[in-house]
Amino acid sequence: MIDAVKCEGRDLALILRASYAGEGIQFFTPPDFSQQLAYMNRPAGYVIPPHVHNPVPRDVQFTKEVLFIRSGRVRVDFYDEGQRYLESRVLAAGDVILLAFGGHGFEMLEPSEIIEVKQGPYAGDADKTRFEPVPPGQVVLKD
Repeated sequence: MIDAVKCEGRDLALILRASYAGEGIQFFTPPDFSQQLAYMNRPAGYVIPPHVHNPVPRDVQFTKEVLFIRSGRVRVDFYDEGQRYLESRVLAAGDVILLAFGGHGFEMLEPSEIIEVKQGPYAGDADKTRFEPVPPGQVVLKD
């Protein structure tokens, strides 16, 4: 299943649950996203011909990141561009999330292993603005 977190019609995040299954290849992101998320299911013997990627100039304005939850459970808190809290979702082992816009924070609900993929080069402190998290009693979990 694909779970979209939206604010004012804009996708803030796309969650690909571990239970998702499909045939062939399915892209979940629009073509203009600087980070693309897809699922591929191919039978034994299917061949993807060898290839190289051509240099293509790209203008990346915002860092998009993909997190793979290897183990544990993680609560993700979502914020709009104005740093206002919106809602929270819980991710479990095998879930994948693409964080596209808005803000986000995390709490490990169990010991967790996460693999993160995002554009580089990393800009250090210039890459993000930190702000105060939502108070724990105000967390609103969505299914």
